[in-house]
Amino acid sequence: MTHDPLDLIGTLIGKARAAGADAADAVYMARTSHAVQVRNGRTEDLERSETTDLGLRVFVGRRSAIVSATGLDPERFDQLVEQGLAMARVVPEDPHSGLSPQAESGFLDAAGLDLLDPAQPGTAELLGRARAAEDAAMAVTGVTNSNGGSASAGLSEIVLMTSAGFSGRYARSSHSVSASVLAGQGTGMQRDYDFHATVHLHDLDDPAVIGRSAGERAVARLNPTRPRTGTLPVVFDPRVSSSLLGHLAGAVNGSAIARGTSFLKDRMGQRIMPAGVHILDDPTRPRGLTAHPFDGEGARTGELVIVEDGILRNWALDSRSARQIGLPGNGRASRGASAPPSPSLGSLYARPGAPTPEELMADITEGLYITEMMGSAINGLTGDYSRGAAGFMIRNGVLAEPVAELTAAGNLNDMFARLILASDLEFRRGINAPTIRIDDMMIAGS
Repeated sequence: MTHDPLDLIGTLIGKARAAGADAADAVYMARTSHAVQVRNGRTEDLERSETTDLGLRVFVGRRSAIVSATGLDPERFDQLVEQGLAMARVVPEDPHSGLSPQAESGFLDAAGLDLLDPAQPGTAELLGRARAAEDAAMAVTGVTNSNGGSASAGLSEIVLMTSAGFSGRYARSSHSVSASVLAGQGTGMQRDYDFHATVHLHDLDDPAVIGRSAGERAVARLNPTRPRTGTLPVVFDPRVSSSLLGHLAGAVNGSAIARGTSFLKDRMGQRIMPAGVHILDDPTRPRGLTAHPFDGEGARTGELVIVEDGILRNWALDSRSARQIGLPGNGRASRGASAPPSPSLGSLYARPGAPTPEELMADITEGLYITEMMGSAINGLTGDYSRGAAGFMIRNGVLAEPVAELTAAGNLNDMFARLILASDLEFRRGINAPTIRIDDMMIAGS
């Protein structure tokens, strides 16, 4: 028998239909990962893993169930089908369940997305990158210890098929390098890091650049103070500004909208951000870290406008949440092998604004520049926002002394309405945003 995953899951779906399933789909996920870490010049960790996961979803009328396995063994297919159908026949009916009507019949791959780099470095090459990153970090004056330099490479493959005639597959490579170090002594030590991940090795930053950045960031944080408690303008560094888009993604998630548990549930078609702000989700950006040609239900992906000129235009919908709301799905289903599809925006970004980061801060007499956030107290129903933070004071338009042990608070409705975007957008993560300024945030400090 052939060992091609596409043919094998086709066989599995055929068995499910023959055994009584009204519809079925199956997903195969395989990943190979090779990672290393060095600390203080010595190899600390070598890891290589290979995983495969198979998920089968069967429908009996409006009832459905998912069964999964950690391999693609045809001898287990009859058992999987039997288990799945037995479960589906006893669970309650779900009037919104079913395959995605947006999944087109035919085959779809990742042509044009440029997601596969043939370069797969070995252990020696990865160790060389990790050491180069750590050495550059430790060479920064003031750095006193290392949490390690790391490097990794990986390859993943996704294969999906439905009984309605859709089939698709794509593979994506990954490369990363990071460094984390400590500066100072004793209780006054400060930690920081830098990291870069890409699909193609050619796009990966020089490990020495990453290491030097980590070291300089750690030294810059030495001897922090606490800002005064009060209301201040806050500027979010791109390392943390993307978290604001993450909160937006949660608020426009179709499942939250259908349950009525989002603070944006009644805001469709209304202004939620200033004019000129555009937020989009685009899983088809070539070489994107989270790029994919189809979603977890087989619907073709494409650019989706979430916020257009400050106006909320779309929810993130899988087929189930779309049926609940009464709208067509828009290809935003995320999926694992053992869980049902759910809405997700993993390729969200904000188009850059006009001012540079320096111009964005120029008129701030006293404010905060946040480079790290920790903890999270976000109320998805009301939009209330409170997070621990660290960074630097802004005084007379420029960065000043480091600050730590502070809390930034507000309400996301108000924060979204006041945000200002800088011009420095870079695609370095799954969700990407430029530097963002929000005035009149509550700061709890000293």
